[in-house]
Amino acid sequence: MNLTAILVAVAVGQNAHLSQPIFVDRTQEMGLRLNADAVCLVDIDNDGWTDICSSTGIWHNNHGTGFTRVGEGGTFVAADFDNDGFVDLFDYSRQRLYRNNGGKAFAPVDLPALPPTNSRGACWGDFNGDGYADLYIGGFEDWDRDITYPSMILVNESGKSFKLAWTSATYRTRGVTACDFNRDGNLDIYVSNYRLQPNQLWLNAGGAKFRDAAFEFGVVATSPGFDGGHSIGAAWGDFNNDGWMDLFAGNFAHRDSRGDQPKSRFLLNMGPKRAYHFDDVGTCGIFYQESYASPAVADFDNDGNLDLFFTTVYPVASFNNPNFPVLYRNDGNMHFSDVTEFAGLSKLPPNYQAAWADFNHDGRMDLVTAGHLYMNNAPQKHWLEVRLRGDGKSVNRSAIGSQVRIPFHGKTLTRQVEAGTGEGNQNDLTLHFGLADEKSPVDLEIYWPNGKTQHIHRVRCDQVVDFTFHR
Repeated sequence: MNLTAILVAVAVGQNAHLSQPIFVDRTQEMGLRLNADAVCLVDIDNDGWTDICSSTGIWHNNHGTGFTRVGEGGTFVAADFDNDGFVDLFDYSRQRLYRNNGGKAFAPVDLPALPPTNSRGACWGDFNGDGYADLYIGGFEDWDRDITYPSMILVNESGKSFKLAWTSATYRTRGVTACDFNRDGNLDIYVSNYRLQPNQLWLNAGGAKFRDAAFEFGVVATSPGFDGGHSIGAAWGDFNNDGWMDLFAGNFAHRDSRGDQPKSRFLLNMGPKRAYHFDDVGTCGIFYQESYASPAVADFDNDGNLDLFFTTVYPVASFNNPNFPVLYRNDGNMHFSDVTEFAGLSKLPPNYQAAWADFNHDGRMDLVTAGHLYMNNAPQKHWLEVRLRGDGKSVNRSAIGSQVRIPFHGKTLTRQVEAGTGEGNQNDLTLHFGLADEKSPVDLEIYWPNGKTQHIHRVRCDQVVDFTFHR
């Protein structure tokens, strides 16, 4: 074990358990047969347990004891588009929508005629504020034929149908993820573009009226001498616990005649005092590998700081880089340490799959990547998990776009409900907070996607709590 791993072991309270990895592969014993395609983690039947939707099938979680295959697979992002109380599935690679019939089966839903596209990722969100979840679909490329496929916005028409509201083939998009980063009640969209093209921040002025404000807010995710990066995926998260949602932009970075192409970087939201501009604070300990791909964030050690898992595209050892997926621990001062080997995740194969959920309700975030389910065996600390639900009228049932804040030792922990992260993956809709050694009840501020704020006082930790929006 190297020095970094020993220091991290002490930090997470592992002094007496140095020989035991944090993450243990439970794929086979849980009855799963997965591959390395992107995954969507969501509760499909409202039994309170997170299921797995993948290209190998829909896998029902049997109360944390195992999984049973209950449906056909696809590359899904999930939200309750008709507000009937059950999440529905959109297969972005095949442009197909499936309605959830009471948690028992999925049935295809007709969509309007759409232009042909090749999509690597999509996200749900109520972009026009009518209480129904809409879709942003990213369009990628056909490299051999030099074709840029269109990205699209599909507007939900009261849960009955969808309308193609916008399309553009300007950029070659890979990752799509949404967040109301300035908390004005309008959900914005961050788009990760490839081929050294600039990333986009679609600023929502309300009513799904967007303009690209990436340069204005400082989130193009590039370096001097380049117009953009080879961005594959990005992830929203409050990495410095100041109450405002930041961005991690993941860049695949070759070396060329100009030097390193733009590397992955953290972009910190400076909040209302600086008009929500983002400061590029660089790599913050993310070491150089050429083939980084899809990031996903969660507090795996329950210390209150969001950590980062980052996949890679290929394993070729170029420029003395191994190009393996990496788990980075947030040390709490905007520095991230490589704890991959210590955590039991060393030398995973390259893949784009990365998503987090607490599958067995033990308060520790588990990881799905590289076709495997890794259960979290970290030392137990205090935690809280929050499930939000809209009223289906002014707030979409899945509560996508909601944020929850918890005051915590002079800081503010912030999490958001999102349906799409990295490149084509989806974390569980349940919000997870690590609370370290805090035993006392905590206060919650719920920011709903219609701009309303709700305050909940003295919530006991170490439990899953549910809150529904009421007017």
